[in-house]
Amino acid sequence: MQVAIKTLQKGMSRDMSGHSKCFLQRTRCISMNASFIMKMLEAFEPPFDMSQYVDADVHAHPSILHDHSHMDCTHSSERGDCSIIAISRSNLSLDEQHDSPKEYTKRHEPSRETDNNKGGEDHMAGCSQPVGNMGMSQGAGIVCNGDKNTGAAAYFQDKDVSASSAIENVALRHCTASSLKLNVPPIDVDKVRCIVRNIVRDWGDEGQKERDECYKPILEELNRLFPNRSDQRPPSCLVPGAGLGRLALDISSLGFVSQGNEFSYYMLICSNFILNHTQEANEWSIYPWIHSNCNSLSDNDQLRPVSFPDIHPSSAGITEGFSMCAGDFVEVYSEESQESAWDAVVTCFFLDTAHNIVEYIEIISKVLKDGGVWVNLGPLLYHFADSYGPDDVMDMSIELSLEDVKKVAYHYGFTMEVEKMIETTYTANMKAMMQNRYRAAFWTMRKDASRSKACKPR
Repeated sequence: MQVAIKTLQKGMSRDMSGHSKCFLQRTRCISMNASFIMKMLEAFEPPFDMSQYVDADVHAHPSILHDHSHMDCTHSSERGDCSIIAISRSNLSLDEQHDSPKEYTKRHEPSRETDNNKGGEDHMAGCSQPVGNMGMSQGAGIVCNGDKNTGAAAYFQDKDVSASSAIENVALRHCTASSLKLNVPPIDVDKVRCIVRNIVRDWGDEGQKERDECYKPILEELNRLFPNRSDQRPPSCLVPGAGLGRLALDISSLGFVSQGNEFSYYMLICSNFILNHTQEANEWSIYPWIHSNCNSLSDNDQLRPVSFPDIHPSSAGITEGFSMCAGDFVEVYSEESQESAWDAVVTCFFLDTAHNIVEYIEIISKVLKDGGVWVNLGPLLYHFADSYGPDDVMDMSIELSLEDVKKVAYHYGFTMEVEKMIETTYTANMKAMMQNRYRAAFWTMRKDASRSKACKPR
């Protein structure tokens, strides 16, 4: 009996030692993630308080909308007021009026005298100044510098509202235990975890599978649709819901004047850091799976790091004019200057983020040139499906079937050219015991000139 007890005690001691080691490893991983997040915040200068707007990222975790008992947590992506962010090759703040692609082409069309002397002041914001809910009129420039040895900077000139983000009150120099004792709402923690997973999807080697499933078909379709791209007059492409900017950057690298549009300041903080503050590939490391304790095959899987970005953004061969526009898609691109401004619109896991998907389709039709193309990939997991109530007019949700979505698109002048279904995941842990898979709709539609004119209200 005494031998049995001593054997049990030794086993428990070994188990406790193992658990203690695992705890220390997890603490270290979480501290590394926190340190990286602090670096991102140091590099970002918010024009206003970003802590008050909420919406859910249900692509990554559909349990937000539906009660699935196997979901360990939910994740969110923030919504904020409108502002402008432009990425250029120069180190400029943007106080001037922003151009649509056709105005940009007209102003910057190269001549024989300037072909060999492209100055550093060329930039393309590609969208008009939106009116935010706070009455703001600010310009914000994020510089994507072509020289990897040269530091880039972000500028925010907020003319009406002072920078009041709570982030300013946080000491960012040291990621110590005391600095981590912040009063952070759980929903904000979930948003950050969502961003960490999106880093893997867009910029990590582990995300290559998802990028091949989602981005590669889009890039191949654009390459097919625009075979004779000119360096002198490159086609323009708008990417609403650009997230962390990888798809918009890849489209720019194909030879398009590409603009990503994003509404989430969480996404914008991170994309700003990756695009403008990265000096080399795989410069940073995070532990994206450390925050999830469910469906892990082993502790090592949960503790594994992911290095990013897998490419150096400034060395990716981007086309001059690549930019990111911060703001609500409907508000920004309903401006008159955006009408018939774009050769292509690409939407990836975006349509179902709408309160009113009909409005999204209307704006897409409006901004496309006659004969322009709309390439889409994504499901219809409507983000606001369960949030609408009789007193919540702002949280309305129009949920159409895929068949009805195509009918609405036809009404706004689109004709279907390519259509298929693609199976994929969204920010999935490829080594976990569970992944959510989507049968995403992929299509190419073209704006028919005669039909689109007939659909315009008189």
